[in-house]
Amino acid sequence: MNRKQKKEQKRLLSTRQLMGIDQFTENGLKAGRSELVFFLIQPDNLSVLSSEGVRGKIVALTNLLRGVESVRLLALDSRESFQSNKDWYRRRMEQETNPALRELLRQDAAHLDSIQAGTASAREFALAFELDRQKEENARSQVTRLEKNIRDQGFRVRQAGRQDLMRLLAVYYQQDMTTEVFEDVDGERWVNADA
Repeated sequence: MNRKQKKEQKRLLSTRQLMGIDQFTENGLKAGRSELVFFLIQPDNLSVLSSEGVRGKIVALTNLLRGVESVRLLALDSRESFQSNKDWYRRRMEQETNPALRELLRQDAAHLDSIQAGTASAREFALAFELDRQKEENARSQVTRLEKNIRDQGFRVRQAGRQDLMRLLAVYYQQDMTTEVFEDVDGERWVNADA
């Protein structure tokens, strides 16, 4: 197959195929020969924990990661950066001669600061486990056992649903932190609204 044919074939692939995802499953997603299940962990505010508390969390995470064979840890920023907007306001305030407009620009910049401060701890952590294909009939019990294992280490956790997985993929691949509901097919909500 020549280069032009490969390019045309790649153009015809769906987004899921380009990412290597075969399908979403009841437990997570199937990619290649693996079925991955994802758990979302609510992070603790380490700044309020004592040094022993922080050390305890590190030991618990180490035990969790050591105790399970195929686990991946994802740490994603789930908040937007307003730095370019804040830079624009700063430059605009330097140029503005009207005091009333300068005050409005200052208030807008302060508002962005308050939004960013309110979402400063919006880091999201996910654990991805590969389910054992030999025990496919016991997939649900594997998922329950993994979730119990994570809880036993002292973490607040829940299994990621389909929308959670789509949001994680959107944050990972295109830094999209604003979309709230993801469609399987682009424009699907408009077709369904007309029906």
